[in-house]
Amino acid sequence: MKSLLRSYGRGLTALFVVAVLAWALVLILLPQLTMLERALVSPKRSLDSSLALTLRRDAATCINVLQGYLDPAPEAAPQTLAVPSPGGMAVPSMGGMAVPSMGGATATGALRPYILQCDRADTHKRLVSDPERTLYLDEVFSLPRLAVRETDPIPKQIETAAQLQTIGADLYTRLLAEEATRSPYTLANFGTLLAPRLIPIPEDRRAAEAASIENRLYTLVGARYQADGQIYERIGLTILLRTLAFAVAVTVLALFVCYPIAYRVALASRPEQVVWLMLGLIIPYAIVELMRIYAWTTIIDNQGVINSILIWLGAITEPIPFNRYPATVFAVIAYTYVLFMVFPMLNVMSTLDRNQIEAARDLGARTWRVHTRIVIPHAKPGIAVGCIATFMLAAGAFSVPRIISRGLQSEWFSQTIYNKFFESENSNAGAAYSLAYTFICFGIVAAFMYATRTRLKDFAQVNR
Repeated sequence: MKSLLRSYGRGLTALFVVAVLAWALVLILLPQLTMLERALVSPKRSLDSSLALTLRRDAATCINVLQGYLDPAPEAAPQTLAVPSPGGMAVPSMGGMAVPSMGGATATGALRPYILQCDRADTHKRLVSDPERTLYLDEVFSLPRLAVRETDPIPKQIETAAQLQTIGADLYTRLLAEEATRSPYTLANFGTLLAPRLIPIPEDRRAAEAASIENRLYTLVGARYQADGQIYERIGLTILLRTLAFAVAVTVLALFVCYPIAYRVALASRPEQVVWLMLGLIIPYAIVELMRIYAWTTIIDNQGVINSILIWLGAITEPIPFNRYPATVFAVIAYTYVLFMVFPMLNVMSTLDRNQIEAARDLGARTWRVHTRIVIPHAKPGIAVGCIATFMLAAGAFSVPRIISRGLQSEWFSQTIYNKFFESENSNAGAAYSLAYTFICFGIVAAFMYATRTRLKDFAQVNR
């Protein structure tokens, strides 16, 4: 601060401090606090009152649709507010409209076509507020066991639906008042990351599945286990662990590829060659990242460059499905973020006196000795910055695994967070996942800095 005051004076220094604080508040602190609040609040659809509201709405819709079947004209019934469901599958209602089976076909003994809302009008609904236990709405809140039976006469079904509508309305009002007095904050959204899911695996395949190295590792860390003869897996945790392992592998791959490049450019090349080497690194990255990723699809597709050449040479007869192999994603991510690994190392290595390397060689030091005792210790800040930047970018990669794998590989955790926010419309769990992922990545970076004895002030050498 004193150096800033001496260099720029009080006015410019104060303006700089205010700008930094405003930037930190608006772009870092407030968004994170908003995400934290959302992560600590249960989604409305997981509340018991939401289930009661759904019961009331389903019963009301069921009544409106069944009223059309009381019309004496037989052709009037099929022309109600019904939207056919392919194959008679029970799908969510659309705009409160009833969903019968395809073609209005009736089940055996039924007096009307299948209507989704009438089928859901039942007090015996499972509560989702407590996933650890199997609880039902009628049992917890002492409700009568009522349901609209399609084999009952239409007037009886309407009468039952009216009773269910009244029960749902009264229960919704009561639960809404009770929930308003309780604290809305909970850690349940974070708990979904560790929630186990039943994995239906046939008996003849269980031995092979359990023998795989990946599943053995998941079992070792508790992400996969067997109970009561069934296989359970913590899906969120397995995706998290897989993504972190992939990000570490990408970082190691980029380090081994980029270290020789940085050394060659900084120390082993003549000054006139450095310009051309730098241009060779920078020019490909003048293209938009998304375009570079899509360019890779033309290389690895079944009719892409690699497969076409291999088939033309007669090396293969069938295309190699590169988009099914994790190694392809590794290669593309390493290529995408290679500059973030190269330039920090290059910047630090360029400050190393070449006379030290020449003196070591004159004293008989071998190449590996020169690197381990002179080059790497000097370039440690640049290596640390490059590894941290590459790891964080790889861990948060979304476009590369999504475009390259096209859903043919296990998704990365960033895709899971995206799906929580926009596909399943569960932004509360998505916020919890993103916060947990951020802190885990920060923890890994802190552990890496501690293991390599890297301090924050060492990073200043990278920008000198």
